[in-house]
Formats: sequence, structure tokens, C-alpha cells
Amino acid sequence: MSAAATRAAAWGAAGAEPEAKRRLLVIAHRGASGYAPENTMAAFDLAAAMGADYLELDVQMTRDGQPVVIHDATLERTTNGSGAVKGYTLAQLQRLDAGSWFGSKYKGERVPSLKEVLDRYYGRIGLFVEIKSPELYPGIEASVARLLAQYGGAGTPSFRPVILQSFSAESVEKLRELMPDFPLGVLVVARSDLTDRKLRRFEQFAGYINMKQSLAGEETIRRIHDRGMKVFAWTVRGARRAELLRLKGVDGIVTNFPDEVMCRVTG
Repeated sequence: MSAAATRAAAWGAAGAEPEAKRRLLVIAHRGASGYAPENTMAAFDLAAAMGADYLELDVQMTRDGQPVVIHDATLERTTNGSGAVKGYTLAQLQRLDAGSWFGSKYKGERVPSLKEVLDRYYGRIGLFVEIKSPELYPGIEASVARLLAQYGGAGTPSFRPVILQSFSAESVEKLRELMPDFPLGVLVVARSDLTDRKLRRFEQFAGYINMKQSLAGEETIRRIHDRGMKVFAWTVRGARRAELLRLKGVDGIVTNFPDEVMCRVTG
């Protein structure tokens, strides 16, 4: 078994069960972001209540060096603030409204710190943490590693894993050096990232390939599985689409609407 396969198996990903029994893992994309403002506690709480296996979330870094949960490098789309995330301290960011853009019932939702999310969910539900824009935040990998080092429980029966991922393979390599015991994934958006040469590189430090769903063909999935890595696909909506991806061999789906697929993928 390759190093990548050993890491993936150790963290309890969907394995090589018979096809009729194999189930998909459900990853709630920025929480249940189809129903609540993305990357907020409201969206994460709802996804957890729906029974999602993982909460997917995005991490940028504040001016005072705090990992913070927000997708964009700028504030305009999902808050009432403006400018770059890295131009604000954590305290300043958390005075912003991160919910009203989605609906009036969410007025007052805050931009959470990664620490707040870990305090609430670490060990309770899986966390799929994406390092965003590492080129904008020198040292973000080390900041996340230092924070995660404060949390224990990997050996307890109730522990649920944290998987770290990025579109930057270089960032994932840094995470492997800093956190050799944590499972890691590479995000891919183009077929050029799925050549045998690229996959040979990725398997040296990652156990997961998280790809755009249009790339998830059976032959591609087989090649990734043959290298001991698992495959997640994004962003999926609906039980029928989820089932088609399961039959192709995908191990997990990333969705804004976890409730739409829970009954199909866990049956």
C-alpha cells in the first residue's frame, strides 16, 4: 500500500466495499450554503444537523495573523465591509455583518475565526479546510498548523478527521512538512492537473483529489484510486447526480444542499 493509501485508510474515508454497499461521504460546501450564508456558524450548524460527514470551509488570514473563515480575499460579496480581508484585524472583521446579504433572518452573523469553528466542531464532525490564496498570506500554513496543534483526540473513538486542502500543490507540500500526520488533499479544476505525471507528484504528499465534477470520469477515478488516493467531486446538487457519481467510483461529494442527497448516499 502506498503512503497516500495508508494515510487515507487511517482517516476512515470510504473504502473498497462492494459496489452495492459503498456509500458516499457528504461534504457540506461552506456549510449548508444553499440555505444559510456561506462560511458562517449558521450554515455549519445547519449542515451538522442535516447529518453531513464534513463541513467544508475556506481560510484566509487577517492583518494580525489570525486564520479566519471566509471564501473571498475581499469582503464585498459576503459582508457589509469593503477591501481586502488581510487589511483587517480579526476584531475588526468580526464587527461586520456576514449574514444580511443572504437574508434578513441572518442579520448579525459574523465572520468566524478558524479557532471558533474548531472549538465548536473539532472531534464532533469532519472538517475539510481549504487554504485560500496562500500567495497572499506568507506563513498561513504554519499559522493553521500551530492552531491545530492545540487540539487533541485523534486516537479517541469519537474523533472525526480534519482534512486540509488547497489548489496550490506547493501549499499542500508545506502542510505535509508541518503536519505529517494530517490527511491532505489537492483541489483540481482542469484536466491538465490529472496527468499521470501530476498524479505521481500529488501522491507523494496527498491522499485526496478534490475535483470539479465534470472531470470525474470513470477512467480518471480509476487512475487516482490505483495510486491510493480518494476522489471527491464538487459542487454537486441532487440525489440523482450524486448517485451517478457514486456509480462512477467517487468517494465523496461536495454540495451546498446536503439534505438533498443524504437519504440516497447513506442508504
